[in-house]
Amino acid sequence: MATRLATIFSPARSPASAPAHLLHRALPRFRHRRACPSPPRMSSSSAASPAPPSTAAAGGDKPAAAPYGSWRSPITADVVSGAERRLGGIALAGDGRLLWIEGRPEEKGRMVIVKEEDRPVDVIPQEFAARTLAQEYGGGAFAVDKSVVVFSNYKDQRLYKQTIGIAGPPVPLTPDYGAPDVSYADGVFDPHFGRYVTVVEDRRKSSLNPTTMIAAINLSGGDVCEPKELIGGNDFYAFPRIDQNKRRMAWIEWSHPNMPWDKSELWVGHFSESGDLAKRVCVAGGNPLVVESPTEPKWSPKGELFFVTDRGSEFWNIYKWVEQTNEIVPMYALDAEFTRPLWVFGISSYDFLGNSNHIIFSYRQQGRSYLGVLDCDSHSVSLLDIPFSDLSNVVAGDDYFYIEGASASIPLSIAKVTLNESKIKVINFSIVWSSSPDVLQYKPFFSKPETVEFPTSIPGQKAYAYFYPPSNPNFQGLPDEKPPLLVKTHGGPTAETRAVLDLSVQYWTSRGWAYVDVNYGGSTGYGREYRERLLEKWGIVDVDDCCSCARFLVESGKVDGQRLCITGRSAGGYTTLAALAFRDTFKAGASLYGIGDLTLLRVETHKFESHYIDNLVGNEKAYYERSPINFVDQFTCPVILFQGLEDKVVPPDQAQKIYKALKEKGLPVALVEYEGEQHGFRKAENIKFTLEQQMVFFARLIGKFEVADEITPIKIENFD
Repeated sequence: MATRLATIFSPARSPASAPAHLLHRALPRFRHRRACPSPPRMSSSSAASPAPPSTAAAGGDKPAAAPYGSWRSPITADVVSGAERRLGGIALAGDGRLLWIEGRPEEKGRMVIVKEEDRPVDVIPQEFAARTLAQEYGGGAFAVDKSVVVFSNYKDQRLYKQTIGIAGPPVPLTPDYGAPDVSYADGVFDPHFGRYVTVVEDRRKSSLNPTTMIAAINLSGGDVCEPKELIGGNDFYAFPRIDQNKRRMAWIEWSHPNMPWDKSELWVGHFSESGDLAKRVCVAGGNPLVVESPTEPKWSPKGELFFVTDRGSEFWNIYKWVEQTNEIVPMYALDAEFTRPLWVFGISSYDFLGNSNHIIFSYRQQGRSYLGVLDCDSHSVSLLDIPFSDLSNVVAGDDYFYIEGASASIPLSIAKVTLNESKIKVINFSIVWSSSPDVLQYKPFFSKPETVEFPTSIPGQKAYAYFYPPSNPNFQGLPDEKPPLLVKTHGGPTAETRAVLDLSVQYWTSRGWAYVDVNYGGSTGYGREYRERLLEKWGIVDVDDCCSCARFLVESGKVDGQRLCITGRSAGGYTTLAALAFRDTFKAGASLYGIGDLTLLRVETHKFESHYIDNLVGNEKAYYERSPINFVDQFTCPVILFQGLEDKVVPPDQAQKIYKALKEKGLPVALVEYEGEQHGFRKAENIKFTLEQQMVFFARLIGKFEVADEITPIKIENFD
């Protein structure tokens, strides 16, 4: 898409010139109104066949010298928002074809079940969306058995049954309680009793402290019945997995104050003739002398129980339960992570190849994913070579599998991988789904990530990041100028940033910004010790590491130390606000649904994370001393805030309190609130608007350059 050069935005510009979808409220802030859309603009999605962007190098011209940040780029906010398709899970239908859930920004973030065909087809009707609100973050919203799909519908949160290829509306399986107060997730079909077994979260009595259980849903007959409880009483449950050979089920459970990656338990229960759980045994996690967090139980075709846990080595590795001797046997020991934290239901980091005793798996080691096949009889491993450097969920057939992955030059995709007869070599690799199929036209503009290992504030200790230098074939920086830097702090905070192609990163680097994505202490992917650096030190370790990384890049001569900015979402938004309140490293910041008041968050947040921050923060004194809202007098630079008004993880009053306090202090500040958005923005127009307003906010306040795009800025309090 072509862009036009706009004049620099004047502080005197009237808020009346803002797009029509913004409304100036009594307290001067702006709310994004879906009912009043902004005037349409041409985007890559609206053009029938967008022309590939031209480059100076292609014509033999020398790149033009221009200030960093002012470069014109074809990777527009329209392009980015159109490429924000999400994945919500994958599964195999009875014919061996893939089903997946994709989120569509152009349909207001609707999550759609799609089946692989010559031309992919939607499985559910337009008025349905496959998304569960269990534990707020959802996941595990559907399962398939042969041609029958059971899914959780977003609007009413009920379970429905849809038969692939048969016309007609989905059939409800669970009661209508009058409100979407009961959610279902992580379900599986039970072949022994003709039912659907699923995690149930019931919020009818309390939205902040719902009851959770594993229950059975009747699939036979046409009557809608109440779920039948199989196991309950603990705080949380996940991964109900049924042995296809015997009448028994494995599951994971854990209780407050633990998160599932701190300490959990793996159980196996046997079904009685009536389908109730009778005899139960704790397989892993029950020994108080062994700290571990078992996860992802799966029954092999032979009826053996495999799972992932971090006992002993403190890395998540694959183990097997030997039932006869009640032993836990490691299948492949490695200082690497074979799974990831259970933020969402339905994780599938490994699977069995058909009826063989071979497991296809992936693991993370030092910031990269690896793919392999494990022979469970010989314990031998064959590593496989495919174009993805980052891997997540996998589902397998006999001699093939589908895997979610990406790389520095390939966006989030699903690939079908076919193996040779001995299952140790790839003979075919093909991408069947891409979050952004047209992205390769922008390849000349891509910035390639550089792995950065930098010293932390603790002598001898290291942390990690991915640095993206400015990259645009048509432009180069001015002599003796260093680029501005945007530091990204990932959410979680128990999570990991990965070096994959992300157009929201390339949006910045193709305009002349440097960008660094930090895996601060507390991030996953580096083992339990690294993950636990953040215990009782949230707001200290993460903040110090982000500041240390920025200083390291300044001292390395890569960026301008006078134009350091920071941004983050959710927990990353907290790190952003804490860095601005308690350090003087950064000159401006952007917080997306970030946390300003830790005490308020503890009172208002949902059950899943209600004790999480106790582990990360510590005592009452720390809660007060690490809440940016209590130290507004220490903020010294501009801040822009973005917030969804239906967010139940970080309630909107967090952003509103920070905004009001900074406004009263006299600092430049702006707040954008989105109706209909929850924790994370899903609508294309809001994704676009957020990105553009961050860019122009930083440009106006610390940039020293004119933005090449035509962006109408919102009003900045204490500046305009």
